[in-house]
Amino acid sequence: MPPLSVRVLSLGLLFLSTGPALALEPFLATYQAYNEGKLAGAATMKVSHHGGSRWQVDLAITGTRGFARLARLNIEQSTVFDATGEQYRPLSQATVQKALFSGKRMVGTYDWNAGTAQWLGDIKKKRRAPLPLQPGDMSALLMNLAVIRDAEPGKPLNYRVVDNGRIREYDYLVAEQTEIIAVEDLSYDAMRIARTNGGNDETIFWVANGVPTPVRILQREDGQDGVDLRLVDYQGVQ
Repeated sequence: MPPLSVRVLSLGLLFLSTGPALALEPFLATYQAYNEGKLAGAATMKVSHHGGSRWQVDLAITGTRGFARLARLNIEQSTVFDATGEQYRPLSQATVQKALFSGKRMVGTYDWNAGTAQWLGDIKKKRRAPLPLQPGDMSALLMNLAVIRDAEPGKPLNYRVVDNGRIREYDYLVAEQTEIIAVEDLSYDAMRIARTNGGNDETIFWVANGVPTPVRILQREDGQDGVDLRLVDYQGVQ
């Protein structure tokens, strides 16, 4: 579930208005990372421009408290992609998971000429076979940017995600009304975007006008909060 040297957040309330989507720009965002309702560490999301239509989005979550700290849990994800018009087309994807006694690395390539995507590394054999690509397919990490681009009050959102050797459909619905999301001394008037086809596996984004990254990303399972990222700062980057 995205980063320059000028701090653009300020204390107070950020109001949402319905207007044109933000143009894709480089930024670095910093989040508090909660797990099961308890502060467990920090996360960063970074978007970098590599020239022309080539971009990269990175997410890193680091556990610093409780079990997360003791296990030295680190998760890093990265997607290189082309941004042409309003389409974000993934080119490569990598996931690195590090823990005290184990670690995993998976790398995928999206070959749009051949129309397939394939993953190698520490991944189950059944997920190493090439997967068929369709126009509009994206990685899971790219959804963090797509919801910023696409969200409008009451609008359904549909994404086909090809990631880590699997194809999954993600359906979301944007709430009709905004709601206040508070993180420490910051408050956002944000749109709630909730997954509608995940069953007991929920993912919820909150997005606010003028903010290039979700202000909160919450994963829930069986009605219980799991990983919860809450935005505390973002900066533009060169």
